[in-house]
Amino acid sequence: MLFHDTALIYGRYLRQSLRSRFALLFGVLMPLLYLLFFGPLLTELPLGGRGSSWQVLVPGLLLQLGLFGASFAGFSVIIENGQGVVERMRVTPVSRLALLLGRVLRDATVFAFQAVLLVLAAVAMGLRAPLPGVLIGFAFVALLTVSLASLSYALAMKVRTPQEFGPTVNALTMPSMLLSGLMLPMTLGPAWLDVLSHLMPFRHLVDAVRDAYVGSYATAHMLYGTLVALAFTALAVTVGTRVFRTAGA
Repeated sequence: MLFHDTALIYGRYLRQSLRSRFALLFGVLMPLLYLLFFGPLLTELPLGGRGSSWQVLVPGLLLQLGLFGASFAGFSVIIENGQGVVERMRVTPVSRLALLLGRVLRDATVFAFQAVLLVLAAVAMGLRAPLPGVLIGFAFVALLTVSLASLSYALAMKVRTPQEFGPTVNALTMPSMLLSGLMLPMTLGPAWLDVLSHLMPFRHLVDAVRDAYVGSYATAHMLYGTLVALAFTALAVTVGTRVFRTAGA
């Protein structure tokens, strides 16, 4: 029943996304702008890592796509809450976990599609990376999307207005972006900033995907990144499910 209920919710929200093709393409706009206007500035700079500048920048942009897109996914729940849609779903026999999983799996599908578009654009601009590494990058984007979307939906169930939701998400996503080394490796900064960034879970995901893009799979970065991604996803889905089960009860 969980699989059936999840597929039902997933299909409903995926159809909504497919009807809004402009939103699908607009979601990848910001990373594409970084790719087009920021990437060429790095081509001749020593970034202190293995591989080309594109192998440093593109993994960060992929995770940036998941970070910002999934973090703001909860806006749709705020709208549905105001219209009574969420409450009507919760009084049906559908599993509370399915109500969450259907949404976050839709988000993961959308962001994986956008990630493919981003990588294709990067290849056209000069990115060269092994196919297994690219696929690993997509997997990390999917896990990051599932975890952050789950927390975003949980937060949206707790707040009442977009005016409360937006500033809260911004206050969390901006430090995450700055301290995780999405744009440039944190090793380029002072030692204290590099040490501080290790407290940010996303730092480990970025390092893991950058290793994958240069063909290094059996590394400490890959191990830590995988463990952090899986643990964070399990925790976020658990929190999201509990909130969907109890909020407003």
